[in-house]
Amino acid sequence: MKKYLIKGGVCVIVLAVAIFLGIRAFVPQVNKDLKEAPVSVQGKQSRVLNVKAVVLKESRITDEFYVSGNVLPDEEVNLSFETSGKITDILFREGSRVAKGDLLAKINDAPLQAELRKLESQLKLYTDRLHRQNVLLEKEAVSQEAFQEAQTNLAGLQAEIDGVKAKIAQTELRASFDGIIGLRQVSVGTYASPTTTVAKLTKTNPLKIEFPLPELYAGIVKEGTVLSFTVDGDLKSREMKIYAFDSYVDSETRKFTVRGLYDNSEGDLYPGRFATVNFVTQTFQNSLLVPSEAIVSEMGIDKVFLYKSGLATPVEIVKGMRNETYVQVLQGVEVGDTVITTGTMQLRTGQKVKLDSVIE
Repeated sequence: MKKYLIKGGVCVIVLAVAIFLGIRAFVPQVNKDLKEAPVSVQGKQSRVLNVKAVVLKESRITDEFYVSGNVLPDEEVNLSFETSGKITDILFREGSRVAKGDLLAKINDAPLQAELRKLESQLKLYTDRLHRQNVLLEKEAVSQEAFQEAQTNLAGLQAEIDGVKAKIAQTELRASFDGIIGLRQVSVGTYASPTTTVAKLTKTNPLKIEFPLPELYAGIVKEGTVLSFTVDGDLKSREMKIYAFDSYVDSETRKFTVRGLYDNSEGDLYPGRFATVNFVTQTFQNSLLVPSEAIVSEMGIDKVFLYKSGLATPVEIVKGMRNETYVQVLQGVEVGDTVITTGTMQLRTGQKVKLDSVIE
């Protein structure tokens, strides 16, 4: 009997301990660390956000855009003879500079030279005959008609000589202007005709920069306007001066073509390259510029956060024009304001902030 009482007592004690532990498991416990942590008025743990900022000052901003264009030679021509014949001489070196009037190539002119010598041999005879007729006319020994006939014969002979010389000139290929001659397309002995291209002659100073502009700017861009441009693979900024416009706006593209001149006296640019033209429409001086990443837009309202006494303070702004980096602010900020530029999506009114760096 005593044995059964001891076992019953042990069971009661085990049962009581199990009930106590079960009840404790469902009772909320207090976290001492959390209890001791500071609590903000909103019930969240307060913290300081590290940020970067910029102090506003007056700067310049330009309204600009970029258009694609092409680098063209000032002059360019495919050189060919005016008459047909076998090429006897090629007198230029490929890729060399030539001057206007330089003899570049020659075709056979032997028959013409022979004819010229024959005519020139008669020139003295006709000249002397006219002189004699003139003396006799003064003495009234010949008629006026005889003198005029001698005069006409001499003029006719001179015209024939000039005609042969003109034909000889057509057998000579000369440079039309100063420039660089390209690769030749023929050899000595080739039978050339007026359709045969001997080489290409290009004038590379100055160069023309041709580009299209939207019809909006027709009548706005002026002759003499200076624009900058770059070419692919070269970051060097070059300047050109506008000198001509097309006479109409293309009905399909709604653009008109503009050309500028670039001084290529250093020979550092070749025609045929692709150009990017920087077209500036307006320049605004004394503007307040805010980095684009500093602006927060919510429900159609633009704002920035100012740093004031360690706190982030939002202000509504009115934006103006923008470029790749900055936005012009027309209202809402002043010179000397410190605008927070990082962590803007985490900022709230009255947020404690610490400046890591400030650009002034």
